[in-house]
Amino acid sequence: AMVSLKREREVDLDDDDNEDGVAAKVGRGHAVEDRRSRHCPYLDTINRSVLDFDFEKLCSISLSHINVYACLICGKYFQGRGLKSHAYTHSVQFTHHVFLNLHTLKFYCLPDNYEIIDSSLEDITYVLKPTFTKQHIAGLDKQGKLYRAYDGTTYLPGIVGLNNIKANDYANVVLQAFSNVPPLRNYFLEEENYRGIRRPPGDIMFLLVQRFGELMRKLWNPRNFKAHVSPHEMLQAVVLCSKKNFQITKQGDAVDFMTWFLNALHGALGGTKKKPSIITKAFQGCMRIFSKKLPHPDLPPEEKEALLTTDEYQEQMSESSFLFLTLDLPTAPLYKDEKEQLIIPQVPLFNILAKFNGSTEKEYKTYKENFLKRFQLTKLPPYLIFCIKRFTKNNFFVEKNPTIVNFPITNVDLREYLTEEAQATEKNTTYDLIANVVHDGKPTEGAYRIHVLHHGTGKWYEMQDLQVTDILPQMITLSEAYIQIWKRQESSDGRNNHMGI
Repeated sequence: AMVSLKREREVDLDDDDNEDGVAAKVGRGHAVEDRRSRHCPYLDTINRSVLDFDFEKLCSISLSHINVYACLICGKYFQGRGLKSHAYTHSVQFTHHVFLNLHTLKFYCLPDNYEIIDSSLEDITYVLKPTFTKQHIAGLDKQGKLYRAYDGTTYLPGIVGLNNIKANDYANVVLQAFSNVPPLRNYFLEEENYRGIRRPPGDIMFLLVQRFGELMRKLWNPRNFKAHVSPHEMLQAVVLCSKKNFQITKQGDAVDFMTWFLNALHGALGGTKKKPSIITKAFQGCMRIFSKKLPHPDLPPEEKEALLTTDEYQEQMSESSFLFLTLDLPTAPLYKDEKEQLIIPQVPLFNILAKFNGSTEKEYKTYKENFLKRFQLTKLPPYLIFCIKRFTKNNFFVEKNPTIVNFPITNVDLREYLTEEAQATEKNTTYDLIANVVHDGKPTEGAYRIHVLHHGTGKWYEMQDLQVTDILPQMITLSEAYIQIWKRQESSDGRNNHMGI
């Protein structure tokens, strides 16, 4: 038992351990710098093209998370650096000498075991842990400079493909959409904003916040080694925190994932019903719901009329907040044209928005009772999310409605869906589209892609996993839109002054 304990101790040797060749501590705890630290002869053996820090930081042999080093020659991860540790053994066996501690961001030469100090390695630590100054963040949407990755490809930060590991495109499009919402992105680019949030002991949900922040910083990194990012660690946190409701290996529903993710982030950031978070500040609006109970359809007419006079069957009003609005599509007709082609129906956006005009009634059936409901908005958020209800679940299968929604890309005015009091207080009610998630193909299979507006250039891009292409705005409206994010115009836009109209 003593032997195995000693071995474990050697494998897990930490950076502060005094080993052969590591600078000895002298004086009042200060270390003398090893004379070799600034003259390592092996720096030119580093192979930046194999370095990939998007994957889980665990040793490729022991699968431990503790004290993991990346070999900068082959890109593999190994534990420890003491004698007999996996990194040490690897360095002797393959003559790979330069290693990076993935936690402390310090570089070491093995097996000689001294710390390497060299400013030419700074680009590697920046890829592992990108940082953003307030000044950098403030300028992100003001320019459209192309950057060149180490592999030679040019890219726009933020317009970067996300790897589809197996069947996670449903999550990728949502992550891409939120990466394109400036206040949300800016909040997560700066770790200081959420580092101090206290969570109860044993709470795993904060992992989502940390991983989402890391992903945002990778997507917006102007000094990437490659022009795409793998969301591997982010999605592992999703699988864990959702108790495997959302998987990497099984296609999911983008709206279901978005709903869970927004609420989980809000809670992990310390948000409650009364306490706001960056999520509610960006997306939360309010509405009035008018609800009226209906008598059972099989009852005789006299009984129905008698019930309608009782208190229970009078219209009730309630106030509710929302993070997104669900828009219902009209039932798709099944007729074909003379060439036996199925006709794809189209509907204007304003037709399906009528659900929120305060007068359109919709019947809701529950297991026991039926209700008539109507809705009216009382507060619009800075960023408004629409979910277009394409899927209906029947007892045996899921059906998809292929109706195309016709929408303008800019200047959508939502004033008429507000109550009179809200119309008097809300200055800006006009929105421009900034993200459009599309579902193609069959309901349970199919694939997702997303259109995003790059704020700095004003150009639209389509992203489907690793593929990024520019797209004309008029092409966006021809797709089967599923989730949309709209940005409220600022008064300085000056294009629409609705006061007094």
